[in-house]
Amino acid sequence: MAMSMVNCRVKGEVKASIGHDLQEVIMPIYEYYCFDCRKKVSLFFRTVSAAQEATPTCPLCGGTRLHRLVSRVAVVHSEEDRMERLMEDASLLAGLESEDPRALAKLMRSMQNELGEDIDDPELGEMLDRLEAGESPEAIEASLGLDNMSDTASPEI
Repeated sequence: MAMSMVNCRVKGEVKASIGHDLQEVIMPIYEYYCFDCRKKVSLFFRTVSAAQEATPTCPLCGGTRLHRLVSRVAVVHSEEDRMERLMEDASLLAGLESEDPRALAKLMRSMQNELGEDIDDPELGEMLDRLEAGESPEAIEASLGLDNMSDTASPEI
């Protein structure tokens, strides 16, 4: 049965698909401390049972005196959950009540970081830089010619 690797590595495991049926198999990667060379190494096993049955060998020095380490665990949150947690941060919202442009920029940067997205739009990047400098959103919109766009964007019916 052919096994192909998927271009996805989740912390501590590699996912693969078997044949064409898209069945997922978790192939664990365990971390060990080698007492012989005093290095931390990662060992890949095709199955969990193979990891339990095997005597781990250090890939660096060939030693067998390895101690399995507890690896970090990654928890995946939905985009909605991440945004909810962000909006619960009172420090991010405090400056918005006083209409501080720096607070708006901080919130926007935090949202960008939380979503893991880069700002590719040069105008948006310039806008954030100017907000961080303390310039008002209205002045920025006017200088970029965005203040009249909302009036012409959608005619009322």
